[in-house]
Amino acid sequence: MQTLTIDTGMQEYLINNRAVLRFNPSDPNLYHRFFAAAPKLDALDAELTEQLKALPAEPDDARAERGLAMLTDYDHRIKALLTEIFGGENDFDKVLEGVNLAGTGANGKRVVQNLLDALTPILQDGAAQHLQTTAANARAEADAARAAREQA
Repeated sequence: MQTLTIDTGMQEYLINNRAVLRFNPSDPNLYHRFFAAAPKLDALDAELTEQLKALPAEPDDARAERGLAMLTDYDHRIKALLTEIFGGENDFDKVLEGVNLAGTGANGKRVVQNLLDALTPILQDGAAQHLQTTAANARAEADAARAAREQA
């Protein structure tokens, strides 16, 4: 069997010095999936917030158990959405070492927000790089076509 290697632009990012997240930061499809997911993420966050507020005043153990179940459900739903965005080869339980995305980081933000904040500039830079490359290729093609017309 022969081997064919295709440059897909995939890059690897070591997350918290432990696990690797792989994606092509200049992939327009990934860019669109990532930013199109923002309303879904906001809706899930708002839903979780409302559900937690609506927990009935029960004995502490029962309330805590219900709250933890909601946080687990949120975590699974967000990780499923991230898998849709970044592909199944990226296991966000491994990437984030099993941390629940509803958890809070030392900065007071939810872990999911910290993740999105870290990824957003990478994807924005990747999209800008893609646009620059596309524009440069279009200019080169136009220059070549102009030169061919001038020679004819």
